[in-house]
Amino acid sequence: MRITALILAAGVLAGPALADAGRLTHPWPNGDALAAAEQRHVTWPSSSPFTPWDQMIGNGAPTEATGTLFLPRRAAGAPPPPAVVMLHGSGGVLGPRELTYGRQFAAMGITALAIDSFAARRDRGTSFIDRLLNITESMLLADAYAALRWLGEQGYADPRRVALVGFSYGAMATMYALNEGAAAAFAPGGERFAAHAAFYGPCIASFEDERTTGAPLLILYGTEDELIDPARCAETAESFRRGGSEVEVIAYEGAAHQWDGGWGPRRIGSLLNGCRLHLERDGTVRDLRSGLPMAGSFSRRVILALCVERTPYLINADPAVRERSNADLGRFLARAFGAG
Repeated sequence: MRITALILAAGVLAGPALADAGRLTHPWPNGDALAAAEQRHVTWPSSSPFTPWDQMIGNGAPTEATGTLFLPRRAAGAPPPPAVVMLHGSGGVLGPRELTYGRQFAAMGITALAIDSFAARRDRGTSFIDRLLNITESMLLADAYAALRWLGEQGYADPRRVALVGFSYGAMATMYALNEGAAAAFAPGGERFAAHAAFYGPCIASFEDERTTGAPLLILYGTEDELIDPARCAETAESFRRGGSEVEVIAYEGAAHQWDGGWGPRRIGSLLNGCRLHLERDGTVRDLRSGLPMAGSFSRRVILALCVERTPYLINADPAVRERSNADLGRFLARAFGAG
């Protein structure tokens, strides 16, 4: 009886945040349940390669990556929990999105890290256009893979159970990160994410070498998202399947871009649907329309000028769709973490 009482008391003191990843398949916590999440501003060493080719040859300025770390409560001596690393969209880290997801994950017993790749590189651009020209998907990849190593080294997460989740611009990088050639460039030590989830990411990239890391991929988008070409995303999914990954694609009927961003209805940005970028075996990123390699800010500006349509697209928060995507992401992550 005394032993049972002690175990029960420990469970009460630890609270629901110590629940394992199985909580992901239940309704996600909100409101007061999120207030207790421990939140820290953190930094870790990264770099700023313009392309994977730059990473391969060591041509990336050392960078101090930055982000917000959300830590679940853990019993003394408990093994490191699984984790989710998040990559933001072109608008940066959003309170209703990355920071809210971070608190939700922590409340469910999962470490979360919301990377702010723009804040770490303010010297490269503070305006919307300058950031997109000078802070590339490869820099987001560098931060993500460096974070994967750092989380394991610090004991914040089980490095074998870390998922990469990206939103819009960050979703493009998340899909890039699934390619084995890209992963080998950014993590030659063999560190790999256990799963990849892409929220409303334009499917504009293809790969000369289609081999993946073998991790599963979840692609989520809305049928009313003007940035999404469903046929292109179907092609992307098939490419990743040929490369060795299980891929699930879910389209939410009537949903627009950024249903979980807390804003809308509102029109922002420009359409990227006409862009076709190709990652070659040597790490070169090439525009398939013009044949130009993306070698720096000037060539990136030229390439984007040729393929970007200066038409703003609709963003619109939709709590009902967010609830559905929480359930779909939770189910996906639970399987990846071995809890479902």
